[in-house]
Amino acid sequence: MDRLIKNISFMCLLICYVDGVMFHLAPNTQKCLKEDIQANQLLMGEYEVTDIPGQTIDYIAKDTKGHILSQKEHITKGKISFTSEIYDTYEICFTSKVPPHQRGVSQEVSYTTKKGVETKSYEGIGEAAKLKPLEVDLRRLEDLSDSIVRDFALMRKREEEMRDTNESTNSRVLFFSIFSMCCLLGLATWQVLYLRRYFKAKKLIE
Repeated sequence: MDRLIKNISFMCLLICYVDGVMFHLAPNTQKCLKEDIQANQLLMGEYEVTDIPGQTIDYIAKDTKGHILSQKEHITKGKISFTSEIYDTYEICFTSKVPPHQRGVSQEVSYTTKKGVETKSYEGIGEAAKLKPLEVDLRRLEDLSDSIVRDFALMRKREEEMRDTNESTNSRVLFFSIFSMCCLLGLATWQVLYLRRYFKAKKLIE
């Protein structure tokens, strides 16, 4: 039972909450990583870049409105940490800087993130509450399950909002098409009547 709980907890952790990337950053370029984070949720990241003399890498974390949440210059190895205020897509950008007189080379950047439940130290919680290892794993599973349920509820809400937007857009397009068709029919009718009166006035038709 103990082993089963640990396996389930580990699988949930891998599937849902741990993100890790590794990429090469070309000289004097920028690469941004985006992360959707719920409101009042803690994000913790760890980064490591290859050290090349004369070249530097900076990072900056910001939201869609441009508010800076965290930034640091001349990074080599360290951590990023900030708490989201609202549900938003947050962006973490790594920027390479190379002096004009130096020929730059690509630098390898590795970055891993944890958010929400996985930022908690369950070992410390277990020691403080004097919980057994099995009870700590159960606490972790309970928190993971609650977080997954909240994520699915949020996804369902967003899907409903997108469906409502699509239905509203379809209705507006339909009404606009009908209005355009009526305008064209009215214009065509007026043009026929006008030409008919004009030809009668010129005695081209009876």
